[in-house]
Amino acid sequence: MIDFQTLLLFSAASLALAVTPGPDMILVAARSAAQGRTAGLVTQFGVSAGSAFHAIILALGLSQLFLAIPYAYDLVRYLGAAYLIFLAWQAFAARGGSAPQSPSNHRMSLLVIFRQGFLSNVLNPKVALFYLALFPQFLAPERGAIAVQILVLACVFLIIDFAVHGVVIWLAGGMKSLAARGRRYSNWPRYFLGMVFGGLAARLIFDGQR
Repeated sequence: MIDFQTLLLFSAASLALAVTPGPDMILVAARSAAQGRTAGLVTQFGVSAGSAFHAIILALGLSQLFLAIPYAYDLVRYLGAAYLIFLAWQAFAARGGSAPQSPSNHRMSLLVIFRQGFLSNVLNPKVALFYLALFPQFLAPERGAIAVQILVLACVFLIIDFAVHGVVIWLAGGMKSLAARGRRYSNWPRYFLGMVFGGLAARLIFDGQR
């Protein structure tokens, strides 16, 4: 089993990484500012589910395919960029207005938000490479099954990441009230969200160096 000192060092590294602004933090902050804290929290659940997926893939040894087959990395990268561009287009093309939603529509919208957070993370191959770069430094065969160690470390990382992003969600969610002060500002949240999606897509396309 992983010893306490290793867990402590890994937690410190995870905290340092979690507080460093990255695509996931930008996405949950933009979603919270545009649609409120609930939407930001649901987005974070999706992002965390995507990270858990990458951890499972790493535990199964499949993440190394990105190193062995460069085309696989580029394929996933461009699919992810295309999906983010689609989300940006949806944000800009969405109709304004604040008509009340039925409970069923609200649940469906939260499902869509969760799916967007999940897919934006899963379709980013840099997350898989991040796991490949970080986790092996804290693994040791003599401590037991490597797959179990990976899953334990992944749980620690997800808890720390969720806690840090929870603060971001709470702070950014307060900005949503600015849009409620008048019609003049009613459309800026979705435009802002669209620009974030577009920026993340551009980053994924042009920042192709691994």
